[in-house]
Amino acid sequence: MVLQNSGKYKADRGQSGSEPGSGKEDSAEKRLQRSLANDEIDIKYGFDRYKESAERVGWLINMHPADILDEDKRLVSAVDYYFIEEDGKRFKATLPFRPYFLLATKPDTAREVASFLTKRFSGRIKSVEVIQKEDLDLPNHLLGLKQLYLRLSFLSVEDLTKVKREINPAVRKNKEREKSSEAYTTMLSSHLMGDDFNEDSKKMVDQMENIIDIREHDVPYHVRVSIDLKINIGHWYAVRGRGSSPVDIQPREDLVDRPDPVVLAYDIETTKLPLKFPDAQTDQIMMISYMIDGQGYLICNREIIAQDVEDFEYTPRPEFEGPFIVFNEPDEMQTIQRFFDHIIEVKPHIFVTYNGDMFDWPFVETRAAFHGLDMSLEIGFQKDSQGEYKSRPACHMDALKWVKRDSYLPVGSQNLKAVAKAKLRYDPVELDPEDMCRLASEEPQVLSNYSVSDAVATYYLYMKYVHPFIFALCTIIPMEPDEVLRKGSGTLCEALLMVQAYHANIVYPNKQETVWNKLTDDGHVLDSETYVGGHVEALESGVFRADIPCRFRMVPEAFQSLIDNVENTMKHAIEVEEKIPMEQVTNFGEVCADIVERLSMLRDCPNRLENPIIYHLDVGAMYPNIILTNRLQPPAIVDETMCAACDFNKPGAVCQRKMTWMWRGEYMPASRSEYHRIQQQLENEKFPSSFPGGQPQPFHRLTREEQATIEKKRLSEYCRKAYKKIHSTRMEERLATICQRENSFYVDTVRAFRDRRYEFKGLVKVWKRKLSEAEEANDAAEIKRANGMVVLYDSLQLAHKCILNSFYGYVMRKGARWYSMEMAGIVCYTGAHIITKAREIVEQIGRPLELDTDGIWCASQPPFHRDYVIKHQTTKKAR
Repeated sequence: MVLQNSGKYKADRGQSGSEPGSGKEDSAEKRLQRSLANDEIDIKYGFDRYKESAERVGWLINMHPADILDEDKRLVSAVDYYFIEEDGKRFKATLPFRPYFLLATKPDTAREVASFLTKRFSGRIKSVEVIQKEDLDLPNHLLGLKQLYLRLSFLSVEDLTKVKREINPAVRKNKEREKSSEAYTTMLSSHLMGDDFNEDSKKMVDQMENIIDIREHDVPYHVRVSIDLKINIGHWYAVRGRGSSPVDIQPREDLVDRPDPVVLAYDIETTKLPLKFPDAQTDQIMMISYMIDGQGYLICNREIIAQDVEDFEYTPRPEFEGPFIVFNEPDEMQTIQRFFDHIIEVKPHIFVTYNGDMFDWPFVETRAAFHGLDMSLEIGFQKDSQGEYKSRPACHMDALKWVKRDSYLPVGSQNLKAVAKAKLRYDPVELDPEDMCRLASEEPQVLSNYSVSDAVATYYLYMKYVHPFIFALCTIIPMEPDEVLRKGSGTLCEALLMVQAYHANIVYPNKQETVWNKLTDDGHVLDSETYVGGHVEALESGVFRADIPCRFRMVPEAFQSLIDNVENTMKHAIEVEEKIPMEQVTNFGEVCADIVERLSMLRDCPNRLENPIIYHLDVGAMYPNIILTNRLQPPAIVDETMCAACDFNKPGAVCQRKMTWMWRGEYMPASRSEYHRIQQQLENEKFPSSFPGGQPQPFHRLTREEQATIEKKRLSEYCRKAYKKIHSTRMEERLATICQRENSFYVDTVRAFRDRRYEFKGLVKVWKRKLSEAEEANDAAEIKRANGMVVLYDSLQLAHKCILNSFYGYVMRKGARWYSMEMAGIVCYTGAHIITKAREIVEQIGRPLELDTDGIWCASQPPFHRDYVIKHQTTKKAR
């Protein structure tokens, strides 16, 4: 049974239900009211809940956690999925799913702990089942040993949060006790006291002491559902009702073309005091300009604008059309009301702004409230706990987030005008902000052109770059479009790894926790530690151009080495890279002879002065290929203890690969004994309470974070006086062991992404060829279809490239589940070694100018650079 709408409720629509780990609890009444309010705003946007049994096919555009009533009138957690049908109709399907987390227990205590928890949390825990998961931290797990976990399922996220809050402290205490106790204690209890004693002790002890770990408790609910059920935004699904049972959602792999959602991009212009930033409490909205599916609209506040503005057109380039219809409203309230009414009339699927989270949305919300309008009730938008403006039935795409994360533009070129120049290739209208209020009264048309130019730039920037890219990422990452746009690349990479780990039956590691005041091997407190990154070097300074002669001094022996390997090199390029059988090639000898002739000319005349050819030697996908070649992954970085427990660790075993990396640390010069003396002094002191008016607290009552902060501050003061410095820096080469037998889910994920990206790049070429054929045939329908497929596959390969480049950096991200400084250091060190070796070769046959992390800028002689066409018996040619 689902909730029916009745009346209006003002409630938080940002997330329905508390997320695991949020610490927020809502009463059932508040959750009920919020669900009713959510349904009401969804209906405003045309998303009625699917209830019939007839199958409907839709393209999934959004999803949000929700609460529904089950047959027993209990509120249970579910996910609302928002679909667009091929004919533009909309509906939402609600799928209940029980949230859960996993508990690890001491050996042979799972049954007792399960019984205890069922009684202790009766009414909250829906079910407890014992499952087996592959734990990559388990000693000797390569033999196929699996870890037993209790899977605790709940009706709602609120129940999960309450139970987890009680279990977490016990788990933390048990872990600390496990660390402090010595290994022989367990052996004595089992061997000297006998098994009978153990059986009796199990009954006597508190069963909470037998819980030794908690896993997968902090996965956001909607992400959990998407991972487990393989439901991702950007795919087509067939939805079918099954009576009283939950709806059945099945993918439709045969449908590829995306529908065209309704996109609204808007921008506002406001009044302001001279030399002040606009203040929503005192300033007003002068104009709201927006575009909906290529049609522009401008709403003018005639209290500020001196005269009516007529309809006009702003088209900066032929492909960026901008016909604008103008509404002249008498005052600010009517201006805002007109905007809200138009939104509900057209029901956009996607709202686009540029820095809307920080300026446009809060300004509109404040001015609407000033006139007695509630934006959250009118159009469903309000600020969430992260300070971002979101709505359930519509996505909010702040294009500035894409520019900062994915555009690779420098920080100084990230305002809308600079982005329009760089990405859309036209010069937008620019005005001095101090002149805008004057222009509103003296030259309204000039101000109108400026206002709509921002809306046009925002709309076409989104449609050309952001939309295909973000929804391509959504097809592989189990998150909402708003999250995929705003989250860092490390978070996206982790979500993807979680998908792969779940379907490989691997339990997720807990997020990496900070080690407070870690000590070096010789007893110094570490302030920070990291690895030495990629190798970057500027070898030559000056201006190098293709029309300025350059002097070359080359090594003849290097060219002779190239001549000796011409045939082998060409065969590799033809057979391996182009996948053409050698027997089909018809001009192999001619090409090789020409190459040898040119190389011989350079060998015989190594000192030359001529106009260079400047190009970039790029190592294709260098970091991902280093990961693949060496099977690098965080679980594979092992130590002697892990290897000693492994049955494969035998004399002559070849499963261990030793690799070097460079460690760099900043540490305090004080010794271990000096650090311990400072700790002893602090034990006798009291410190101000963090709460206003609280009593001073002794050191041992402070949190571990507060203790570490005070210790480091006191130690810094001591080092400044005793050693005349606070930090010392040390760099050292370290050796890490990479297990080549480790479960390869991480490496397989990287390989799959690399190969899939190449597949999409190939499809881009295929559809570009079809586009050219359609243009020659002047087939308008086929041109549109081919152009759409080119954009689709190009955005997919870019999305895969974005994630592919994140696998290396993610492992050093703070709080990462799969964390490994050693792996990141090995990748960088190996990459630097490759680039350095490549430079040594380039120095002999040209002039290297600059090294970056994965390539070399260099100058080469014209005879050395030439394209060759390999002819073969098939119709196509290889270059």
